[in-house]
Amino acid sequence: MKIYIQATAAISPQNTFAQVPFLTEPVAYTGNRLQTIEPDYKNFIDVKLLRRMSRIIKMGVATASACLQEAGETNPGAIITGTTYGCLEDTGIFLTEIIQRNEEMPPPTAFIQSTHNTVGAQVALMLKCHNYNNTFVHNGFSFESALLDAVLLLKDKEADTILVGSVDELTDNSYTVLNRLGLYKRKGISNLDLFATHSKGTLAGEGAAFFLLTTKYAPAVYAQLNGMATFYEQVDIKDIEQQILLFLKEHHSNLQDIDIVITGKNGDAGEDEIYDQLKQSVFVENRLIQFKHLCGEYPTATSFALWMAATILKTGEVPAITGSQEVQKHTPKKILIYNHYQNKYHSLLLVSSC
Repeated sequence: MKIYIQATAAISPQNTFAQVPFLTEPVAYTGNRLQTIEPDYKNFIDVKLLRRMSRIIKMGVATASACLQEAGETNPGAIITGTTYGCLEDTGIFLTEIIQRNEEMPPPTAFIQSTHNTVGAQVALMLKCHNYNNTFVHNGFSFESALLDAVLLLKDKEADTILVGSVDELTDNSYTVLNRLGLYKRKGISNLDLFATHSKGTLAGEGAAFFLLTTKYAPAVYAQLNGMATFYEQVDIKDIEQQILLFLKEHHSNLQDIDIVITGKNGDAGEDEIYDQLKQSVFVENRLIQFKHLCGEYPTATSFALWMAATILKTGEVPAITGSQEVQKHTPKKILIYNHYQNKYHSLLLVSSC
């Protein structure tokens, strides 16, 4: 059974939302933190609801709504989301009120809005969609788990169209905690020069991306999702190489078929070593491009890579900011995404033109 990406939408630190040029004018940041460029939410969400929504809920609902609008879909067969941190802003508000009130009767609204499935629930409420609704909170596999669930539902013919995506936000509090753990660079740099530096740490990121998957082909589909796989804590480069080759073999492909490899390089010298070694081994003949200098590092960043891959296949354009000029001259037909999060959560996605 073939699975197609019928529509997609993304809110990110770049101009990626709605009908805008495809990464032709990259937004530069200086520091170690990238924040999303948020649209006018009134175009997608009723103003009465907006007042009660935190930032992550607005991002997720608007992205999901834009994806559905593009496809002309009003009632998907399922809504599946992935998030690692959930609604951090509301969680912080709730915890702060507990302290300020000496643990006595804090208002419950922030707690209710802080649960991880709030985004998927809000989308369903707006659509009056009573179909399957699930949220995965699997750390660095949160988006991949949501995508796998969608694929299984489609293959079991439980639904014809499925809205699937992910959303994660970065708040001041979460940034402070993660920065203390040494995840981000100590010295501020330009995100566009991220891969020119060889030091510890990466850039903090956030974002939302949604996709409408379907088993029905239409001329306007973005791409075909050929396969996906995950593996955990494969720290040996030989094991990773074997996983990649086995994945391609299982999906009747080989490295010669791959026009572009999108890797999850994030500027951290230790974490990027895997990608550098692969470039000298299994990917030595392949064209590699990057994406995390555009969106930053966060557990569900693979969704941004999939959005980028699908848009490349639909438009036939490879933005210059993602890699070499050599890639620009080549119209890709098949793209492999390999990403790892903290060298623990490894994922592979294979997409092709229709």
